[in-house]
Amino acid sequence: MTAEPTTGCPIAADFDPLAPAFVADPHPELSRLRERSPVWYSPKLDRWVVTGYREIEHILADPATFSAVEAQRPLHPPCPEAAEILAGLPLVPTMSNCDPPAHRRYRTAMTSAMSPRRVAGMRPVITRRATELIDRFAADGRADLVPALFFPLPALTVFALIGLPLADADRIKAWCADKLEVNWGRPTRDKQIRSALGMREFFDYVAAFVAGRRREPGDDLVDQLIADERSLTDPEITSLVFALSFAGHETTTNLLGNLTLHLLRRPGLWLEITEDRSLIAGAVEEALRFESSVPMWRRVTTTETEVGGVRLAAGSRLVLAFAAADREPGVFPEPDRFDIRRANARRQLSFGRGIHLCLGAGLARLECEIVVNLMADRLPGLRLAPGASPRFTPNLSFRGPLELPARWAGS
Repeated sequence: MTAEPTTGCPIAADFDPLAPAFVADPHPELSRLRERSPVWYSPKLDRWVVTGYREIEHILADPATFSAVEAQRPLHPPCPEAAEILAGLPLVPTMSNCDPPAHRRYRTAMTSAMSPRRVAGMRPVITRRATELIDRFAADGRADLVPALFFPLPALTVFALIGLPLADADRIKAWCADKLEVNWGRPTRDKQIRSALGMREFFDYVAAFVAGRRREPGDDLVDQLIADERSLTDPEITSLVFALSFAGHETTTNLLGNLTLHLLRRPGLWLEITEDRSLIAGAVEEALRFESSVPMWRRVTTTETEVGGVRLAAGSRLVLAFAAADREPGVFPEPDRFDIRRANARRQLSFGRGIHLCLGAGLARLECEIVVNLMADRLPGLRLAPGASPRFTPNLSFRGPLELPARWAGS
């Protein structure tokens, strides 16, 4: 339990980010909350919801006061059976849920392993995989772009970077879906148990893979972590790979879906992109701002502090609503307008800030650049299928369309 709200703290009694109406479109509710106060207490979440841009920037810049240990914990307490399974996972807090000084050690190792040179070297791999995927449906004149392209490509990319067998991609993606359900959703008891068991299988798989690399070295990210001069232990490397296997593709799948959805909803913008590819980079940043693929993240206070005029006790659990902050009018003029030429779109918070700035941001941007260029080249006249109305997964921290039916020339 978090601490009780202080007297005078604004309370959002009905705020529920897993409610169907909110999942379908969170922005009206988030804007309403942000306009009234930058900080709210949500009884349904038993957490404070921070909606102000400057307040979130302040929190992300102060890891000593606002700990990251809450980031990967289940949003709602799991049932006893699932809790027992999860308690048996020997996961080591490493990146998104680890504080200094330990975080610095892991971050330095991962920064070295995911160097700009290594990421740039992935370009031909991503281009080849994306081309192969598009080859499967380009002649059909229609496809659901999420399962056909946006879902498999980021997984194939990050698994190639790590060194995981591509033949296991579907199985690993299923395990990652289990992690999403447990940590950021509100699954039923039976689903909690199944998902917790899936997470256990996933961890055991990664542990076996790391142990195998100890015996027979290769030439990938895991091998670099094993050889790192900081002498990471196998449980630490397993935990790093476990986290990267999920974070390295789920957010990029969502980003590709959100970017394409909002471009195709505005056919004139898609035409501009196809005629001037220099606009792609700005379109990616605007998609991250306008429809954040990470709409909310979490922190917990380590000491009594104040945020947005609200006093918070030590142990107060926070939800940082990036999706609200990224549409704050004082930071982004006309925030509800999707503008691929927006001068300050890169100030979006989707990739975080400070010591927890997303290490995979460069790789995600590269994948988007490659995919949009290939779609513009290979799918002439690309447009949304008539009546397309994408659904989104009900969870706190990851947002992207589950389907995106599209058509192009000849259909």
